[in-house]
Amino acid sequence: MIKLLLLPLFLHIVLIYFIGSRMLRARIKSVRSGETKLSDISVDTSEWPRRVKALGNNFDNQFDLPTLWYAVCALLVSLQLVDIVQVTLSWIFLLSRFAHTAIHIGNNDVRSRMRVYLAGFFVILAMWAWFGVRLFVAR
Repeated sequence: MIKLLLLPLFLHIVLIYFIGSRMLRARIKSVRSGETKLSDISVDTSEWPRRVKALGNNFDNQFDLPTLWYAVCALLVSLQLVDIVQVTLSWIFLLSRFAHTAIHIGNNDVRSRMRVYLAGFFVILAMWAWFGVRLFVAR
């Protein structure tokens, strides 16, 4: 059961490296083409072109809400509280991260992106709530 909980985290790492490599390539291309000057972004990265900013913002997003996911998963494993509910929620959260990325670096429809973000937000809330119930009530 532990492996089923942790596999989505490993896949999230793959997603992070995928986004990071796309971001790096886009930044290098922008600088090499002369579209962006290093002096323009040395202190303030807001000068990157829109498509490069979207990749950078999405990369940064992978370290916001997911930190709560990593924390609860680490606690679940260390306290041996992994169950099918947490495994299912973990996979749902991973799917929300992939959907969020697809929207963010795709058409970047803010409403759709927010819906997917909120879905992930509430999945993490559910993971923490279920963890609390298992830890303090149902043990």
